Amino acid sequence: MQKVDLLVIGSGPAGQRAAIQGTKLGKRVLLVEKRRSMGGVCTNTGTIPSKTLREAVMYLSGMRQRQIYGQSYSVKSDVTFRDLNVRVQHVVGHEIDVARSRLVRTGVEIAEGTASFVSPHEIQIENDEGKRIVHAKKIIIATGTKPYRADRVPFNMKSIIDTDTMFDPDFEMVQIPRSLLVIGGGVIGTEYACMFAAMGVDVRLLDRRTELFRFVDNEICEALNYHMRNQRITLYLGKDFTSVEIDDHGKVVTTLENQRQIKTDMLLFASGRTGASGELNLEAAGVEADQRGLIKVNKSLQTNVPHIFAAGDIIGFPALASTSMEQGRMAACNAFGIPFFCDTELLPYGIYTIPEISMVGRTEQELSEEGIPYEIGIARYREVSKGTILGDDSGMLKLVFHQKTGRLLGVHIMGEGASELLHIGQAVMSFEGSISYFVDTVFNYPTLAEAYKIAALNGLKRVGAHNRMSQEFIAPKADREVARNEAIKDGAIVEDGAPAAAAAPEIPNPAEGAED
Repeated sequence: MQKVDLLVIGSGPAGQRAAIQGTKLGKRVLLVEKRRSMGGVCTNTGTIPSKTLREAVMYLSGMRQRQIYGQSYSVKSDVTFRDLNVRVQHVVGHEIDVARSRLVRTGVEIAEGTASFVSPHEIQIENDEGKRIVHAKKIIIATGTKPYRADRVPFNMKSIIDTDTMFDPDFEMVQIPRSLLVIGGGVIGTEYACMFAAMGVDVRLLDRRTELFRFVDNEICEALNYHMRNQRITLYLGKDFTSVEIDDHGKVVTTLENQRQIKTDMLLFASGRTGASGELNLEAAGVEADQRGLIKVNKSLQTNVPHIFAAGDIIGFPALASTSMEQGRMAACNAFGIPFFCDTELLPYGIYTIPEISMVGRTEQELSEEGIPYEIGIARYREVSKGTILGDDSGMLKLVFHQKTGRLLGVHIMGEGASELLHIGQAVMSFEGSISYFVDTVFNYPTLAEAYKIAALNGLKRVGAHNRMSQEFIAPKADREVARNEAIKDGAIVEDGAPAAAAAPEIPNPAEGAED
């Protein structure tokens, strides 16, 4: 029987990082993946293909240039799914190669097959060559999720599909449908609704909730609703369906609770996901999971079985590729007693609708509920030269900051490059910085980053000169000058600006003394 220090199940973002981190800690690591390709759902059917599909749609439909060349502009008149899929397959193939190469170079052993527990420390791996048992001291479950399929929906791999079906090798979309109903107004469903609408498809979006994203700033969410309707997306919010059928003409007929019928060429079901834990035989290990197949963990990502950890989408919210990567590292470090810190208060969110949305920190509604005095500063892309150059005159950047101290509490962006632009604000927040930073900093011109300065100036104007001049309001550069003068008085800095001599502190090695 093969014995390893760490066995990781799943090669998605969490599994890859957990395996690599374990190897870097000097442990013998085995990564088990049931697919023939690395990357899990993220690379094969989820994040990477869907975001690549969006880029293909944005390019071929001419969406980014329509503000300049007119609403009828497009790079290709008759876009087919095959046109879109060419780019998707290219990117996915590259990502799979990179993932496997990274794992092999690091020294991670890879095993192809389906993993299932035989006992708390023993895992059976089954593939075409047979079965084998591996004994592992520590185990990390990172199997991700799969689309939830409601029993009342007759999926047929043709006109009634889920989000994974779209990238299934056996699925072939002969032509882009003229009409589409998306059931599920979450992040995934809304992203696909925007993509198909950009190609001129008559899109309807159905969800039982009365609002799309409760965790997104209200102003941003309202603006998104406006732009989606402007793209001729019909929103059926606060409504549910009772049945789905295919009529004699091949149309998908969806009946709502009020007996209203919606007829479309295709139906995309995107109403949530469930944990991919059904094949793991968790009962043999004694690991607890909820009704949706998600595994319960504590703050250290440890399950109810001390030597078994879980990370990534399989543990539920926030279920983002970015956070899954950190969770994978964290699980591997915690498994072997190595300290690991991840700032969960500043997790960035990116929603790849059209327009794109990204946010970090608190929203206005959250601060209002907490009774924190805040103010906002807003910059519109139309006020920034780069916004006009890119053809995006509807984007906006919103800063939320403490009214008394100026400390940045949240950044909310809608528009081109939102998920990239967000990280500037995230960095300032991580150092508990003030919006004064953006006023005192020079940004390249022309760039979208200039929007930070415009939004900060707008916010300072709202605060008023009296509050800005108060001693409580943070002004980073002024604070640095005060700190420098105090350091000179204390002898930490000599008059010519050179640092005074000091003994270098001893930095402990976190790997020393760690439990095996």
